[in-house]
Amino acid sequence: MSQFSDFRGNEDLGPVFVREKGQLFLAGSHCARINTSPVRLFSKGFSVQLCVNQGDHCKPKEKPFIFTYTEQGSLRYSAKPLFTMALDLIADNIRHVDSLLGFPEQVAERLFTAAEARLQFCHPQNGLVALRKFTEAYGDLMLSSLCLRGKYLLVSEKLEEIKSFHGLRSLDLSCCKLGDGHELFGHLCTEAMDSLRALYLKDNCLSDTGVRKLTAPVRVLHRGLGKLTLLDVSCNPEITETGVSFLLVFNQLEYLDISDTGVQDPIATCKKIQTRMGLIQSMKLLNQFDHVDCRTQGWAEQVNCVPTLPLCAFSIAFLVDTDGKEKVNCEDLPTPVRYENPTNGTKHLQFHRPAVVKNPIQTVPNSGHFPVKRTKEEKRVGDTKSSHPAKKSRVALTSEDWDLLNSY
Repeated sequence: MSQFSDFRGNEDLGPVFVREKGQLFLAGSHCARINTSPVRLFSKGFSVQLCVNQGDHCKPKEKPFIFTYTEQGSLRYSAKPLFTMALDLIADNIRHVDSLLGFPEQVAERLFTAAEARLQFCHPQNGLVALRKFTEAYGDLMLSSLCLRGKYLLVSEKLEEIKSFHGLRSLDLSCCKLGDGHELFGHLCTEAMDSLRALYLKDNCLSDTGVRKLTAPVRVLHRGLGKLTLLDVSCNPEITETGVSFLLVFNQLEYLDISDTGVQDPIATCKKIQTRMGLIQSMKLLNQFDHVDCRTQGWAEQVNCVPTLPLCAFSIAFLVDTDGKEKVNCEDLPTPVRYENPTNGTKHLQFHRPAVVKNPIQTVPNSGHFPVKRTKEEKRVGDTKSSHPAKKSRVALTSEDWDLLNSY
């Protein structure tokens, strides 16, 4: 300390500090002691903990190997094919695919199966979007026939999924009690259902108003269900002769069932249908309306339906809730009252188109051996006579029809 006292008079040096035994002193002054405490960056109770996001449930990466056993019982593994690995990757991220148009059908079917196994179509936000990518690209390959007989709860719950299927040829909505104002009937009149050929609407609480709504696009706009070849509107007591007159616009029908409806004059109705549509009444029950062969067909058909139930819905993925739990069970769905085959006490009114004989031999009465050719005047008169029924088939539009068309 004494060696620093000589420099106190020198102003150029300034104050000099010395540390002794862990304490800091001003050189030449023992009383000017500076108490300094060590500076801590963190407090004594500070600790570091690695936080992991508990909501991140990332699927563990699958190993690209397949383990098998040889004939001797030893374990052998081989590399997984690159095609399978790529297919699994696309199935896990199907929601990010822009479009499947032009994609090979054989590969798309395996991709749909892989995506369904991963419950990709049950996602609350992206499930319906992923399903529409398949239906827009492959149409009837997804579902060509859909049987929802008696599944009225399923129709209301999965309406958007049902409406996403394009290219349906057969749709069975029997015993669903939908009523005239159901949203699905409006979808049947759109261009997405132009391919529909068979429609079963048995026991759906339909009336003349519902039939008029179904036939309005065909009668006026010449689109909708005009290509139907089979129609079943039986067991709808509110359909009368007025509703049957609306059905006459379906000139391509091969089979028609209006049994157990509100028709009061069956004889006059049968005559009108035979004259206007060319259908004759069947004296026996037609197999086309027994619903024995009615089932769902396509990639999205239900894979684990109960064997005792002939009523299939669609893909099992649509019957599962978003959390993976089964939401709708085929056995738990209550089935409405179904009408059995008509007996003697019911009105059996089933119609079919008679078979046409190819190349019929027409005989013309003539005194000679060869038929006489018609003159030009006879041909002109015959053509004018044949053209009159076509003019009579036109139906005048009422004010209610125009109001209905304006609502589309």
